[in-house]
Amino acid sequence: MTKRTSAKYKIDRRMGENIWGRPKSPVNRREYGPGQHGQRRKGKMSDFGLQLRAKQKLKGYYGDLTEKQFKRIYGDAARTKGDTGENLIGLLERRLDAIVYRAKFVPTVFAARQFVNHGHVLVNGKRVNIPSYRVKEGDKIEVREKSKQMALVLEAAQLPERDVPDYLDVDHSKMVATFVRTPGLSDVPYPVIMEPNLVIEYYAQN
Repeated sequence: MTKRTSAKYKIDRRMGENIWGRPKSPVNRREYGPGQHGQRRKGKMSDFGLQLRAKQKLKGYYGDLTEKQFKRIYGDAARTKGDTGENLIGLLERRLDAIVYRAKFVPTVFAARQFVNHGHVLVNGKRVNIPSYRVKEGDKIEVREKSKQMALVLEAAQLPERDVPDYLDVDHSKMVATFVRTPGLSDVPYPVIMEPNLVIEYYAQN
């Protein structure tokens, strides 16, 4: 098992949820503890525990971002006018690796980070190899011509378990996506419930 695959499964097990909605996730088989009363065995979590878990889940979903990266994004969200939780989701979804994943150019968000790092992606015709690059509305993101026949790319477009959200306009025949608008929480197709309000509470109190 590759390091990336084991990391994905480790995050799922830690959260007790299939946070990417993948069919092979270990928590699909058993989301609760063993034994006859396993489903009732979960202890009640404190407010801090709930906040911490919400933060870890959101961080994990976007490729297990470091605390430094995530806190910087939170800071930008807090300084932006409007609802901080909605701003946080919008900024996370504007990351280049997140858009490459959402557009189904690659099968996982971990693969998206590596794909961008290795220079396979163009933004408005220029190569960008920074996964955290913040895409703007109207930007065109495309897979480099030489990379369009990679097995990873061909596999991703066929994945049945997720749809491309409507804030992206994607042409898979050309491997081009346009970032139409910045989404809010309700626009993002998370397979599990994300609670950015608890993440905001966590940072406000710690």
